[in-house]
Amino acid sequence: MDEDRFNMSMRRFLKEVGVTSQQAIETLVRGSDLGGQGKLKVKMVLTAEGTPLDHAVEGEIDLG
Repeated sequence: MDEDRFNMSMRRFLKEVGVTSQQAIETLVRGSDLGGQGKLKVKMVLTAEGTPLDHAVEGEIDLG
């Protein structure tokens, strides 16, 4: 495996996940009555087709 190629590809994917996820959350908050009210519970699930990967990250985003 070419480590540099793997790392570059993974970083590109994770950057896209981060940017598009932030945009989706911002769109949700702006288009609803959520702004400034408590916390938004979120969960991100990562799977990889054809593998047993099933990784979840849960957290809260402060809307205040």
